Amino acid sequence: MLHKGSCHCGAVQFEVEAADEVEVEDCNCSICQMSGFLHLIVPLRHFRLMQGQDHLQSYRFNTGTAEHLFCKTCGVKPFYVPRSNPDGMDVNLRCLQTRPKQVTIVKFDGQNWEQVGPQLREKSQ
Repeated sequence: MLHKGSCHCGAVQFEVEAADEVEVEDCNCSICQMSGFLHLIVPLRHFRLMQGQDHLQSYRFNTGTAEHLFCKTCGVKPFYVPRSNPDGMDVNLRCLQTRPKQVTIVKFDGQNWEQVGPQLREKSQ
């Protein structure tokens, strides 16, 4: 199923292919707690930026592996390249205009990322 998404102001627009039933992570790390990001990790081939490359600002912290991408205009982070899946894309479920029919939200202990991060690896395969 193809879903359209965007940042708040609409400057950044994207499409993501996802199943009708998905599992997303609700992470308790410092950045996810503050931003309310719900993680839908997909293979990069299932993601397409439609417009707004020039509106994206990159932010990296800690190991510098994850590339957090924010809209320069409205500040919303609709997707990013995750540390756990650098070959994939992590889409914020809350930024989708249409959502998969069934969404299961699971708690993810991002405060202990070193121990639990590798369990997400298969999500971008």
